[in-house]
Amino acid sequence: MDLAAYRLEAEAFTAELGEEYHAHFAGLRTDFDVEPIYARHADLFSAESVARLREQADAATARGEDAARRARMLLDFALDGHLGLVCTDVEAELAQREAGLVLSLDGDGAAIPFREATIVQANEPDPERRAAIEAARLEATERHLNPLYAEMLERTRATARALGWESYRALCEQVKGFDLDRLARATAAFTEATEDAYAPLVGPVVERTLGTPLERLARADLPRLFRFAQGDAAFDGAQLLPSFEATLAGLGIDPATQRNVHLDVESRPAKSPRAFCVAVRVPGDVRLVVPPIGGRDDFVALLHEGGHVEHYAHVDPALSFEYRHLGDNAITEAFAFLFDHLVENPQWLRARLGVQDADGTLAAHARATRLIYLRRYAAKLPYELDVHAADPPPDGALRERYASLLSHAARVRWPRETYLADLDPGFYVACYLRAWALETHLREHLRERFGARWFERSEAGETLRALWRDGQRLTAEELLGELTGAELDFGALLADLGLSEAAPC
Repeated sequence: MDLAAYRLEAEAFTAELGEEYHAHFAGLRTDFDVEPIYARHADLFSAESVARLREQADAATARGEDAARRARMLLDFALDGHLGLVCTDVEAELAQREAGLVLSLDGDGAAIPFREATIVQANEPDPERRAAIEAARLEATERHLNPLYAEMLERTRATARALGWESYRALCEQVKGFDLDRLARATAAFTEATEDAYAPLVGPVVERTLGTPLERLARADLPRLFRFAQGDAAFDGAQLLPSFEATLAGLGIDPATQRNVHLDVESRPAKSPRAFCVAVRVPGDVRLVVPPIGGRDDFVALLHEGGHVEHYAHVDPALSFEYRHLGDNAITEAFAFLFDHLVENPQWLRARLGVQDADGTLAAHARATRLIYLRRYAAKLPYELDVHAADPPPDGALRERYASLLSHAARVRWPRETYLADLDPGFYVACYLRAWALETHLREHLRERFGARWFERSEAGETLRALWRDGQRLTAEELLGELTGAELDFGALLADLGLSEAAPC
């Protein structure tokens, strides 16, 4: 196989798919026309190409660490593409159906686009209406989307077996290098360590934000809780872009000179409710899309996706395709979390927004919501291990397993209907979890070297740019080892939340 030619075509495919993804999920175009893109580049992802790349990966160890690393990344890319090719018709139908769904609320007369439902919930003060929106959203998910999600899951399982792995989990562990059992033990220990502290930390924030006790919290209330409307005075929308630009300037980055970065913060009905970054070509064309919700959420979303953008925009263009576009996504997620964590930083709030959190309300809300997210994702991991096991439980048991794990983690009654919509391909849950741990270590490293206001030090920016230039050549564990010599552990998260001393978990 001519690997040089393969890389060139792979980069062309990535750019075309990124263009299409951006146009659809930014709400610029209703169609999600990915099938022609996959058809034009079908040879990249054929079973024959996968087999040849697998042979290359097996043989690459003899050619050195760099060759082995790049060969494994290309195999991972080919497998993801092969699965995408197998599911492309269903994925396109799913995206178009979701974009066209409209929720009608009984007795309300309102028509809410499906993708705007969580945004409407976040800005809805009436808990009964939030619950009505949730019920309509869940009904639409079950009726219109779950059959497509189920078809994609079955095709994924069957394809992994057809390619020679006993399960999709086994495939991901081998080509992505995940040790999912070890990660599951660490995150289970984290969940256990936060059991007693959860209600004292989260309960007062729920009561202060929503006026309801923790035991009466509903899943429909979470967007409103995260929205934190009481904090709007601190998070003035007029300061959204200026605070982001000032943060970059403090690190020695001039956004006005970044011709490779494109920012979209406009509101559109079909725009995805989730902010996202699309690296069409790294580092030449990186796009940032944020759906305005209001208040703190907008700042978190912009900074998070901005972290992705700055990472990709600073990657060394001389690096191979693999290191610029592929690799361990826990790396880019860690940089994203590093930026969005600034919204919790009292020093950043004072410097960039002129906000004094005298009574600790903003900090308490940030800690509580972060703990909810951490426990939720820690609960998703064992569920996804069941979903992608060699002998998975039947559909009904998976629904119950999902609802039980998530309900316990967040202390709310979690709906069964989202048990398939909540799955991300490639065990991305493992990237998020490891990224949270890596970010905590990285932030502490910056604070120790450059002080509490590290975000205003150009030297800190130089440190980050040096890391960004390397793309995703390393794994999260390797990056941390090279930077500090430490091992990735979740005890750092416990300490960062103020729940314990930093003991490994």
